[in-house]
Order: sequence, then C-alpha cells, then structure tokens
Amino acid sequence: MENPKIRAVEAFPVEQQDQTLICLRDPSGLASEPIMLGMGAYFIVTLFDGKMSLKDIQAAFATRFGEMIPLDKLDELVVALDRAYFLDSPAFHERERRVREEFLASPDRPAALAGLCYEKDPAKLRLELAAFFDPPEGPGRVPAARKSASLAGLIAPHIDPRRGAAAYAHAYHELMAHEPPELVVILGTSHYGAGPELFSATRKNYATPLGAVETDGGFIDRLAARYQGDLFADEMLHRGEHSIEFQALFLAYAFGARGYQVVPILVSSFHELVASGVMPARDSRVGSFIAALRSELDADCRRVLILAGVDFAHVGRKFGDEFSADRAVAERVQREDLGLIENIKRGDPEGFFADIVKDRDARRICGLAPMYTQLELLRGRSARLLKYGIAMEPQSESAVSFASLAFD
Repeated sequence: MENPKIRAVEAFPVEQQDQTLICLRDPSGLASEPIMLGMGAYFIVTLFDGKMSLKDIQAAFATRFGEMIPLDKLDELVVALDRAYFLDSPAFHERERRVREEFLASPDRPAALAGLCYEKDPAKLRLELAAFFDPPEGPGRVPAARKSASLAGLIAPHIDPRRGAAAYAHAYHELMAHEPPELVVILGTSHYGAGPELFSATRKNYATPLGAVETDGGFIDRLAARYQGDLFADEMLHRGEHSIEFQALFLAYAFGARGYQVVPILVSSFHELVASGVMPARDSRVGSFIAALRSELDADCRRVLILAGVDFAHVGRKFGDEFSADRAVAERVQREDLGLIENIKRGDPEGFFADIVKDRDARRICGLAPMYTQLELLRGRSARLLKYGIAMEPQSESAVSFASLAFD
C-alpha cells in the first residue's frame, strides 16, 4: 500500500506506566480492537492521507525527528493497521460488506457493550445495576408506591453506566414509580451520523443480557411512510451506537423485556442549524420528522413515553478545548447547564435551542438534537430535574456532564 489512508477514527491520549500513548478507536466497531501508538507512530499515522507516499512520509519523519525510519518499518505499521481494519483499503471494505450483511440479516441488534461497560452475565448484571440505586447517591431500590399516571417523557444519560450510575438510577426509579409505558419512543444521540439524513430507525429488537427489548416494527413502518426522508439509509449506525443500547438495558432491568415495545430512533447532529441559527423545526428534515411522529403518536391509544438518551456538556482538552477541565470549569459548566435545563423544565424548545445558539454550542451539548426533538413532541409539558452530575476525567483533562429529568 504505497499511499495509505487512515479511516475516520477517534484518537485520544492515555497514560500507561508514566508514558503518554495515543489510543486509536473505531467508533463504528468495524475495527473491534483499539490500537495503542507511541508519539512517533502517531505522527506517522497523521500523514496517512491517501496522497503521501511512504517515501514522502519517511522524509517528513526525518525532518521532524532527525532520524530516518526504514521503509520496512513503515510497511510493518501499514500492515498492522490494515489487518486491524483501521485503513481505508480493500480489506476494510470487504470487512464492512460482511458486517453489514450480517447485521441486516439479524432480527436483533446485539448488545455491543455487554461485558465492556456493564456486566454480561445476567445475574451479575442485576446486582451491578441494583447497586446503582443505593443511597446516598441513588434514590433507593424500590419506589415507595406506584402513581396511577404514567410519565410523558424522560431524559436519561448515555454516558458509561458506571460513571453516570446515580443519574440513571434516579431516571429509572422515577419511571418505575409510575404506571409503566406500553410504547417507548427512544430518541438517542447519533454520535457518528454524517450523512444528509438526520433520523435513523431500525426494525430490529434491542438485545440485552436480560432479554431482547421488542421493537414495534409496524409503528416504524407507518412512521417511515409518513416521513419524507429515508429512515433506513443509515440503519448501520445502530450497530455500534450506545445511546439507545443503555436505555434498552435499563428498561429491561426496570420492567423486564416484555409488556411494552420500543421505537428506536437515532438523531444526528444539528450542528449546521446551530451555526446558522435556524430553529430546527423550520428545517424540512426536522419539521417533517416531528410532524410524522406526532401524527403517528396521535393515532396510537397506548401509554407512550418519549425517552431521550442524552448527555450534556463535553469540555476540556479531549474535546478540542485549549483549557483543562478543572473544578472551576466544572462549576461554570454546571451553572450554564442548569440555565439550559430551565428551558427543559418549562417545556420550551425555542428557548432551549436559543440558549445553545447564543454561544454556538461552546459546551458541545451532545444531546441537543434528541432533546430538541423530544421538547417539540412534548411542547408545553413541564419537567422536573431528578439528578445532575459531572464526570471528571483527570487523565484527559476533560469532563462530561449529564442529567435525568421527568416530564409529567
């Protein structure tokens, strides 16, 4: 491979034995194992643009580090990355084809992060999730009494469950304290959607170690017929995306895997709308989806929950800021997040979006798109803040905030 090209993958620093390494990770999951690189190897990989030859890269390395790296060493790096499917190459495209065919043929979306972000064994998983509910941070394991009414909406985190444990627990404890839903529309953040379509659905059931949560395929087909876009153009995004997976997991824990159905929808970034200041509902893609989903829900007589799997701010060096996320930054983020949450509590989608636009989403609210969509569907309904939290990442000098809220 004379002109290697690296795929669009994540790269972030990690500390191992007093040494800074760069971890390459494929968010799509097509390259299943991350790769750790030293700083010299990482510099080389940044030059894998599909245009520079190995000899060009060799010369650039010599200019930067003052030594000549043998071409056979560069070949070894190229071969290792290609075997791991990190390069844009025939081997990767064949891998992509096989995985796509396998995914589309399966009736279930596998539990991609079982055994990584939460226990895979059902018995151990139940114990792990139950502990999230324990005081002092948790709300307690069993709601005191079930209220006759059902919740209209719920905001829950999608951060790693072990880091957002208390916020997940408060969200699902509140849900268990009400009449259970019969249909759950799950609006999840699509972290990796980059195509023209902003909404992506799947008819597949969401598998969990506690059973497969059933997707209402008929509802999705009717929604797709009403919507002017293509809900299945980016269905592969569901394969590796965690924002819905974690909600399916907690729903299965709270209610089991039977007695209700879900409608899993990934919502891609509204970044271009933030940049232009255009209210999302005025965009034909967003407006037509909201209208189609609202019409389909109006025709449904079941108890419906609109659930958003979202996080809030992403700040610090890991996310491209020039500052470290320290305690002072965390206090500022919390103050600004709570101001944004006031708009959610009022059920005000315009105020919510305007609050984010005013600083051009400087905090990178990764739940912006699903929450705005949820607020439009629940327009005017008030919400209650259940739990707010910030996960500090000292090793990457970064922080992520999250919250749980309930709509009555």
